[in-house]
Amino acid sequence: MKTILKLYSYIFHPLFVSVYTSLFYFGFHSKYYALNAIVILLAQIFLLTVLIPIAVFYLLRMLKLLRTDIMVNDVKQRKLPLAIQAMYFYFISFYTLKPIPDSDLKFFFIGALASTILALFAAILRKKISLHMIGVGGMASFIIGLSVKTSSPNLLLICALILLTGIVASSRLAMKAHTPSELFWGTVVGVYCQVQLFVYWL
Repeated sequence: MKTILKLYSYIFHPLFVSVYTSLFYFGFHSKYYALNAIVILLAQIFLLTVLIPIAVFYLLRMLKLLRTDIMVNDVKQRKLPLAIQAMYFYFISFYTLKPIPDSDLKFFFIGALASTILALFAAILRKKISLHMIGVGGMASFIIGLSVKTSSPNLLLICALILLTGIVASSRLAMKAHTPSELFWGTVVGVYCQVQLFVYWL
């Protein structure tokens, strides 16, 4: 059971959450976009949130500017990766998604940018909050918002997202990566930054 829980920490690593959210969004709105446009946007998002960050992370390790693994559990080592991640989210929010100005997905990435900046400030103050919970909490909030926007919320989907958030939190506890307080504040930051943007697109 513990091994299965740990697996969730890797499957729902913060690097992958943006891709999962984007896949869900375009699946939800596939009839509004041409297939080639969806593929191009997903490729750009995957490049900017997964491939380039991983390449930059290992480059920084090679240059000995970072001395941590991909989970970045040491709060002292978080500042540089979070600052770089904020730049990726800014680029996606205001450049990658600019050709589709009415896209609700832009607000997910603006929320992700805001939560990354808050996590960066926390790291500067040497306060550790869970990046996994920021990611999963933000993803769940945004997808629930999409469900509500249809005027017929999918209760099964909402329950599944809440359950998933709990499983990822349990996974981080099982790995002894966080305290309950760090998980709580990570969830609060992720959810808060998304919910505050609901007024602009819901």
